[in-house]
Amino acid sequence: MDTTGVVESQDTSEISQLKGVQPIVGLVFYPGGQIYYFSPGSFPCKRGDRVIVSTTKGFELGVVQFTHDVDPSTMATPLKKIKGLATAEDLKDRELFSSKEKEAFQKARAKIREHKLPMKLVGAHYNYNGKRLTFFFTAEGRVDFRELVKDLASTFCTRIDLKQIGPKDEARLIGGMGVCGQNLCCRDFLVRPPTTSVKMAQNQDLGTKNPDKISGQCGRLMCCLNYEDEVYKSLRAELLQPGTVVTTPEGRGRILEVRVLKNTMLVEVEGQVFRRMEFPVDKVVVSKQEKA
Repeated sequence: MDTTGVVESQDTSEISQLKGVQPIVGLVFYPGGQIYYFSPGSFPCKRGDRVIVSTTKGFELGVVQFTHDVDPSTMATPLKKIKGLATAEDLKDRELFSSKEKEAFQKARAKIREHKLPMKLVGAHYNYNGKRLTFFFTAEGRVDFRELVKDLASTFCTRIDLKQIGPKDEARLIGGMGVCGQNLCCRDFLVRPPTTSVKMAQNQDLGTKNPDKISGQCGRLMCCLNYEDEVYKSLRAELLQPGTVVTTPEGRGRILEVRVLKNTMLVEVEGQVFRRMEFPVDKVVVSKQEKA
């Protein structure tokens, strides 16, 4: 089950009335966290609701990000059902332990320095009732943190989990703004990062000589390269390619650059002095000599 973009949210009580589909809800347990799928069961859910669910590591309080309907035959295994909506007491506990996460982060970072481990602490998260504390970190390779876990468990008197994450997860967890001035897509609405490639940047005339221009906060290719790639590919398929010898209103020349969005071409026109001129695509045709 692959959901790579924004999913329209609706009340699951309406979805359940449809025949042949099963309602699901997508939850996150902390800002920027991974989305997990659950069945709403008999509880009508909508975006923003806080619910209690059972996970492999115990109970968690999740926030509904979207609701969706799926064909049950497409799911490998049945989804767990949510236990119910979070109570006022649950929300109070969540607020209490959330307020302790910043202090826990500072203490854990100090412990990492004491143990002289080659790891960078990125975030800290208590589950809603404080029975588990998870620390997220990045590192170049594997790190033996067994002694650190013992030290942290003694310090915080709760179960400790250390989770190593990659650059994209780090950017999603920390958040920030992209070069467009908007919140990072991975933090704001993407369920999972889409596949991107340098070819996509070339299709969109973004160039590849300066990697920083096409890289996101994570240091990897920007997710948004994927969004308009199909449009650029379909438009380019209808246009002449750079290097083609053409005839223009100003004479014969060779295409230097195709400007897809402007629907124009930059042509080096032949003459005593070569001139670079821009023409609409309907004013440029393949040279008869080139056809021959």
